[in-house]
Amino acid sequence: MSYMLQQLDEEKVFKDPVHRYIHVRDRIIWDLIGTKEFQRLRRIRQLGTTFLTFHGAEHSRFSHSLGVYEIVRRIIEIFQGRPHWDDEERILCLAAALLHDVGHGPYSHSFEKVFNLDHEDFTQSIILGDTEVNSVLKRVDDDFPRKVSEVIAKTYENKLVVSMISSQIDADRMDYLLRDAYFTGVSYGQFDIERILRVMRPKEDQVVIKHSGMHAVEDYIMSRYQMYWQVYFHPVTRSAEVILSKILNRAKVLYQEGYTFKLDPLHFVSLFNDNVDLDDYIKLDEGIIQFYFQAWQDEEDEILSDLCERFLNRRLFKYMEFNPNVHMEHWHRLYTYFVKAGIDPEYYLIVDSSSDLPYDFYRPGEEEERLPIHLLMKSGEYRELSRESTVVEAISGKKRTDHKLYYPSDLVEKIDDQDLKRKISEILEF
Repeated sequence: MSYMLQQLDEEKVFKDPVHRYIHVRDRIIWDLIGTKEFQRLRRIRQLGTTFLTFHGAEHSRFSHSLGVYEIVRRIIEIFQGRPHWDDEERILCLAAALLHDVGHGPYSHSFEKVFNLDHEDFTQSIILGDTEVNSVLKRVDDDFPRKVSEVIAKTYENKLVVSMISSQIDADRMDYLLRDAYFTGVSYGQFDIERILRVMRPKEDQVVIKHSGMHAVEDYIMSRYQMYWQVYFHPVTRSAEVILSKILNRAKVLYQEGYTFKLDPLHFVSLFNDNVDLDDYIKLDEGIIQFYFQAWQDEEDEILSDLCERFLNRRLFKYMEFNPNVHMEHWHRLYTYFVKAGIDPEYYLIVDSSSDLPYDFYRPGEEEERLPIHLLMKSGEYRELSRESTVVEAISGKKRTDHKLYYPSDLVEKIDDQDLKRKISEILEF
């Protein structure tokens, strides 16, 4: 029997708080879970710095990846025997679902900004490179890693397969909304996934939804909208991300200036030199980062030491509403005052902006073309969701952006020059 069709002698199950059980019967899926690159995801939090706002948000990208796999496995059960579904794509879908996040690094988004990295590039490298994941995939055939990589990169020829993992209603989004809501303890991300799975149908180029399931999809989209503004873009979480980014920035600047660290930052050398390779990247996890942050608290450099102490002990920056398009004059004045007060504005005065587009219909030629959700009507025709749902129409194509200015209120309070302190406070309190 070919490796792709091999089944385990006995089904393996993972107890899961979101899906109750995750079922694994295919040998290749079990082997992929056992690779060191996939096991590494146990040591990377799904929500980065959100645990500093919602203390329960300690779940990992390992559990999320298993959840995405389980949702795709259940979708395939519904699709089997229906038109447009080719069961020979089954293992490809399951492998791509399981591996879609395998390239994420520790505190992924902050890392990517500072070191100009892209986790999707590392996902491709892990699947196609000299890794245990690649070795397992190649047991199907030499071309199989390329197919898995193309599904994740959204370039695979069968767009139905791609849409199951990457679309506006895909297994990835459904799992992270439910999982993140569960672990943060909020109710916003809840929606009826059982109903949505029952009304999914395969079309030649995407998953579509039976019209009778429209209200369940409305609920899913509104849940996503609320999760972004109540959890993912929470200003306290962003304050922690700002400090994390500044720690990495400061350490990189010090290294490039020839600063002598008390603890040689061996794990960061290739990052600081902008030549990180796959082996270096895979060795990084959040345990490594936390270890260096602990050590850097005792560095002679006051800025690096202070920022690490703030992050580890949750002594975060305060924030205020700040639209750079309207209030830039205030920022310039604050910058000058901070310099006079001896507070380096490069590390202690930061404007952070977050944006989200909850749902959009197809806009050809735009930077990120989005495949809209289509409803399968009783007549057999397909209708784009926002044309049928007034709820979805109300938020379609409406990008919302939030700007905040972050600063250390405790350092402002300690300014000896009372006139300077008053001028800064007047701007921060306007």
